[in-house]
Amino acid sequence: MPTATIAGHAVSVDADGFMTDPQEWTPEIATGIAAAAGLTLTERHWQVIEFCRRDAAEKGEPPGLRRIAQGAEIPMKELYQLFPRGPGILAARIAGLTKPKSCV
Repeated sequence: MPTATIAGHAVSVDADGFMTDPQEWTPEIATGIAAAAGLTLTERHWQVIEFCRRDAAEKGEPPGLRRIAQGAEIPMKELYQLFPRGPGILAARIAGLTKPKSCV
């Protein structure tokens, strides 16, 4: 399994750069992934990230965009503003999850 160093932490990643072990995730890693994507995380970003991690732990897979919008109670339009260029995929990546199956 390939590894990547994010925010000074070596983590296991898949071929697309998604973390493969959510237990390796830390808030510092999230901040590092977000910074590499050109984002500074706000309270609203953390609301989405925390929902994604909780939901994935409960359901065994990362949530898709609709589930994020409903569960995190953030309008779809705002999700696209918070996580441009594919909010479902980017939120999952920052949350230290695998790529959502519902996202291409």
